Amino acid sequence: MGGMMSIEEQRKIIDQCDEKIIELLGERAKAALSIGREKKKRGANFYDAGRQKLVLDRLCKANQGKFPNEGLRHVFAEIMSACLNLEARQTVGFLGPEGTFTHMASKRLFGTSAECVPYKTIDDVFTACEKGWVDYGVVPIENSIEGSVNQNFDRFVDTDLIICSEITLSIHQSLLSNCKLEEIKRVYSHAQSFLQCRAWLKQNLPGVDLRECDSNSEAAKTSARYKNTAAIAHELAGKIYGLNVLVRGIEDFKGNVTRFWTIGRHASAATGDDKTSLMFSVKDSPGALYEILRPFHRDKINLTKIESRPTKRRPWEYVFFVDLLGHCSDMRIEKVLKEIQQHCEFMKVMGSYPRDDKAHSS
Repeated sequence: MGGMMSIEEQRKIIDQCDEKIIELLGERAKAALSIGREKKKRGANFYDAGRQKLVLDRLCKANQGKFPNEGLRHVFAEIMSACLNLEARQTVGFLGPEGTFTHMASKRLFGTSAECVPYKTIDDVFTACEKGWVDYGVVPIENSIEGSVNQNFDRFVDTDLIICSEITLSIHQSLLSNCKLEEIKRVYSHAQSFLQCRAWLKQNLPGVDLRECDSNSEAAKTSARYKNTAAIAHELAGKIYGLNVLVRGIEDFKGNVTRFWTIGRHASAATGDDKTSLMFSVKDSPGALYEILRPFHRDKINLTKIESRPTKRRPWEYVFFVDLLGHCSDMRIEKVLKEIQQHCEFMKVMGSYPRDDKAHSS
């Protein structure tokens, strides 16, 4: 026991480490400011999702100590966020209000140093980006239980915006209220959250009045104003609007995840682990869809998703949306995209961006 250091001695070591970290952060900030000035001269994009992914992957691979990689990602994401906002202030529009899962996705993508601006609808987020009111937008694209959020696909048909990055969050729903479970007479939430929790609600709150809201945060805000009510939302919404967490994790399926896109005007550089999203409509001829899909199979390009949506222009006319692995600048993919154009009425690459299929905690 005599060789062991006391708590006070260990804390002195921690203090010394913290002082070194502060010194190094100052050096990093100085270098970031210099890079920012150079980017401004060149007219280069400040936010680089590909660079961020490469840095985080490299650091996690180099990490041989006791500090967990998930924590390391959080710490360095915030460091990069602070340094990026020294280079140039970043504004991010998201499907609000505050406390939604899209708000959390925005924070995970851009860090707490970015200015996050809530918008009421997905269309509003697109419009804010198109008009330059914000630098980027974050929108939910699909849920593993309920499927795609179709407003995004409809909006991408006509917009000049592109997908810059993606993130997938684990979705955990909580029952929030300032009364006891047996006193609840009405529950507020978004329609998708009701669907994701319907078995739990049927078993634990049978016959209770269910009221749909535009978002879970709005549900929490509404419930905070009325007695004998509750909201289904993330517990962060409870903290914002002063509600207690009655029950955590009331979602019916524990593998519930939602994928989000960052939209903007600047393309992401290839990282070697990318995803490309594209849309196309086929010519009205026999085998046209087969002729489009065949080159992907021939050249062993992995399609991870394909779905169709009505064009809303002519009856029974559809637009197909495809996700594939790889970057549109890859020669193999570039060749296939040129080849399939002859079989398309139109084709549009929605964006190539760093692949992020791992579900992050929300």
